[in-house]
Amino acid sequence: MARDIAKTEAYIVSRRERKKVEMLFAHLKRILRLDRLRLRGPSGAHDEFLLAATAQNLRRLAKLSPLPQPVMAS
Repeated sequence: MARDIAKTEAYIVSRRERKKVEMLFAHLKRILRLDRLRLRGPSGAHDEFLLAATAQNLRRLAKLSPLPQPVMAS
């Protein structure tokens, strides 16, 4: 039954989406060093994760914006 499910188009799309999410968490853990939370309590953990996710989203947004064209000196 599992092999039949793995052959469906929905499973392939789901696997692709899961890979994207896992890559984002891997980036948070390795690059932004979010492997261990520094703030205590549920509120502190929420705030710290929200700040890291915001930084990650800003980084992705910066990659989407086109670079300005260089001005030629005359």
